[in-house]
Formats: sequence, structure tokens, C-alpha cells
Amino acid sequence: MPKYVKLRSLTKEERKELERLSRARKEEQRLVERATIILRLDRGEKPKEVARSLQRSQPMIYHWLQRFNEMGLAGLEDQARAGRSLTYDEEKRGRMIATALTRPDKLGLAFGYWTLDRLVEYVNEELSIAISRSQLGAILKAEGLKWYQEKTYFTESPDPQFAEKRGQ
Repeated sequence: MPKYVKLRSLTKEERKELERLSRARKEEQRLVERATIILRLDRGEKPKEVARSLQRSQPMIYHWLQRFNEMGLAGLEDQARAGRSLTYDEEKRGRMIATALTRPDKLGLAFGYWTLDRLVEYVNEELSIAISRSQLGAILKAEGLKWYQEKTYFTESPDPQFAEKRGQ
């Protein structure tokens, strides 16, 4: 006979944070769903009912129930997974970040802004640091830098200095 797992009592702070998370529009969807699971279990719904209504498996519902019981709100976050360790020391990472924060035209390049592809090419060739696009993107993201897709304009910009500003 399987062992029945029951949700522990929630503290006021936990309930308040779970309610906030379950209604959040700017949080990660998986956190919103996990908070919803815990709140529905707290309201007395059975794991089978929660699984059916959210179109998830029962083992998944029990997984988050057990994680919440053991770790509280921190249990709803993703845990670090095993993977290859960093291969770039602080000095190399610092050089890559400093380059990303420097305007390309200040480095004597023919363009006025970085794209991730241009930056990868520069880091590989000029800094002699072998790195992939995804790895460099992860390093910059960890540093709080965001990269945006270059926009394509199908008509000319009304700004007379558009080409100059774009570094073209």
C-alpha cells in the first residue's frame, strides 16, 4: 500500500507568498504552477484532482508536495543540476565582459554596436578565447547583461542620422 503524503501546515508568510506567486504575471510560469499546486492541496484538493485539472502527472504533484514539505518556498525553485564546470577563469571572464561593455567603434571596428555573433567572433579572434555563442551568452547573462535580437526595418527610418547612429 502506497504511503500517503500530506501537506504540512502553511505559515502566514508562506501562504501570502504562495498567493502572490500564483497570481503573478511576471514570474516564471513553472513557479506560478508550483505555487498553485501547493495552494490547491492546502485547500483540501486531492493530488489526483490537482493533477487532472492541471493536466500533470500525479508523481509530479507528489514531487512538489514533498519538496515543499522538506524545504518550504525554496523547494519550489529549480535546483542546480550537474553539468560541466566553468572552463573560463576570472581573468578571461573579465576580459569578455569588459569587451561587451565597450563600444566596438572604440576598438577600431567598423560598427557601432555589438550583436552576440559579432562579440563571439571578436572574442575568438582578437582575444584568442575559444568560446561558443551559447557559452558567451550564458556568461553575459550571469553578469546581468541582456542581448536583444537585432531589429530589421523594412522601410527607411525617418531619422536623418539613422545610419550614423547605427554605426553603418
